[in-house]
Amino acid sequence: MTILYPERTSRIMIVDRSEVARSIISHILQKEMPDAYIVTSGSAEEALEYLHREKFDLITTALLLPGLDGLDLCHEVRKSDKQHLTPVIVVSSDADTRLLREGFSAGVTDYFNKSLGYKRLVEFIKDVCQRHAGLVGRVLYIEDSPSTAQSTITLMEKHGLYITHVTSGEDALRLLKKAQNSPDSPDVEQYDIVFTDFFLEGQMTGGDLLYAIRTQLHYSRQEMPLLVITIEDNQKCQAEIFHAGANDFITKPVIEEVLIARLKSLLLVKHQYNVLKRYSKDMYQLATTDSLTGVRNKRFLMDEGPAFIHQHKQICLMMIDIDHFEIINDVQGHIIGDHILHVIGRFLLSYFADDVMLVRFAGKKFTALIPNAGLDKGKVIAENLRLKMLELKPESIDITVSVGLTSSEGVAETTLATLISDADSALHTAQIQGYNRTCLCVTHKNITAA
Repeated sequence: MTILYPERTSRIMIVDRSEVARSIISHILQKEMPDAYIVTSGSAEEALEYLHREKFDLITTALLLPGLDGLDLCHEVRKSDKQHLTPVIVVSSDADTRLLREGFSAGVTDYFNKSLGYKRLVEFIKDVCQRHAGLVGRVLYIEDSPSTAQSTITLMEKHGLYITHVTSGEDALRLLKKAQNSPDSPDVEQYDIVFTDFFLEGQMTGGDLLYAIRTQLHYSRQEMPLLVITIEDNQKCQAEIFHAGANDFITKPVIEEVLIARLKSLLLVKHQYNVLKRYSKDMYQLATTDSLTGVRNKRFLMDEGPAFIHQHKQICLMMIDIDHFEIINDVQGHIIGDHILHVIGRFLLSYFADDVMLVRFAGKKFTALIPNAGLDKGKVIAENLRLKMLELKPESIDITVSVGLTSSEGVAETTLATLISDADSALHTAQIQGYNRTCLCVTHKNITAA
């Protein structure tokens, strides 16, 4: 079994006896769905070992496998508590009588004709993932009646939902605050939807919880859908529920079809919000990254730099300029010049630590904001960089850089504008003094060579 990528968005298992087929499908799928986590397996037995440990959003399997075949695998999936609702696609070039007769009774979700090609298969997989994405999520469920909670949890888990159950609004709010404060921590549960009884015992009612989620945590109806269950079904109660911030409500006793339909609808809202959020983040990443060098661009520095400076007690700003680059462009041509910029950009990305904000400031000039660093530390980093640049020799051309350096140490109030101005002044001094050197700006009027 081969694990291609760590945990991401869609979790897909590909089962095929052919290593070549597994490799081709997973390669195309990873290009089409870069966020997908893909596992490949050469047999049903090997696949079942993994399925016992982890839940998947989609399984594709060849019909013919060594040992248990694709339909046998599907039977085992449907018997699993964890996987019984997972879509299973059987991939075969021969829709034989057994597949047509027994496939759907075995729990096969769909069949794909392998002769249509791997690219069409990947498109088919993407479509199935989208159609089944609406009811995959984690529910924070608040109910103080043990009997009601147990029966409702069993019902929701039967439909493939992950449930975290608490009995009070206070506990729910605490978990939501923890999730909001640690959105990227693998040890902190994140929730797709809140499902609560409106009439909870204790100081915090269900209505109080809804109001807190909207006003204290500032979750919108798309970012955190809220479903309410209540015993009353009158206009006054409905108005109160919606006024408190709910997206929707159901009444007791719980009707399975109604509950699942409501949850599916709200989880789809959450899913669409996540997609738009990722798309927006990707677009911002694209808009604030320099396409030639791969480092961030000046817009990113202007957008994020002030907050970055504010987050750190001490900051060092380094202005790096490629010496005599205009001559390289004139003699070697702009294509060679662009390639040299690309190589230097990749080198700088590898040279600086991940917490450094590295930016292509303008043309041949780069800026690095180094957190938790004063002039002494910055000088060591700058001089080491300058010496390593002598060894780089992109396109077999000798490259040197001049560096201007400044820091916030000893300055009462630091701004991005003053740091840039001071570092630029130090850089200008380095160039006047003969290039290929580092100069430090200790104060506005005191510039020294390293």
